[in-house]
Amino acid sequence: MTSSSGGGMGDGGQDTWQLRLTAVTLTTGEKVFIQRDYTEGTGVKFETRFPQELEGKIDRQVFEDAINEINSVFAEAEHLSCSSCLSGCLACLTGYFTLCCMETHYEKCLKKVSRLIYRRNERDFIPKGLMLGEPVERALRVIEITILNTSTVT
Repeated sequence: MTSSSGGGMGDGGQDTWQLRLTAVTLTTGEKVFIQRDYTEGTGVKFETRFPQELEGKIDRQVFEDAINEINSVFAEAEHLSCSSCLSGCLACLTGYFTLCCMETHYEKCLKKVSRLIYRRNERDFIPKGLMLGEPVERALRVIEITILNTSTVT
């Protein structure tokens, strides 16, 4: 998780959460990787197939809902709209200087994914001894799910 805070999360709460997860991940066990799904092209989309390693650790529907929600935010990020075209043209006309002053639509969506993963971890994954990683930390190639050592999660 990046250190920038998203809307709806207090800075203190997220910092505490990050410190707790950093301490917990030092004593983690197995990692499960959810691969990119290239069946519909090269857009960022992850497989919703339930990994056998998570059997009995989390409900299939909760897992699929989380991955589908992440996939929908990436679909929104890659959707071509008038505003994204206009900001691209403006960036080009100003020698990309405007990108120093404003966030792109894609960057906003990456922050939205970060907030989504934060919420899903707190609500669904950490209580089950799992932790969903951010895809941007793995260059959008995979989503890492860490099976935590449950004796350290309190």
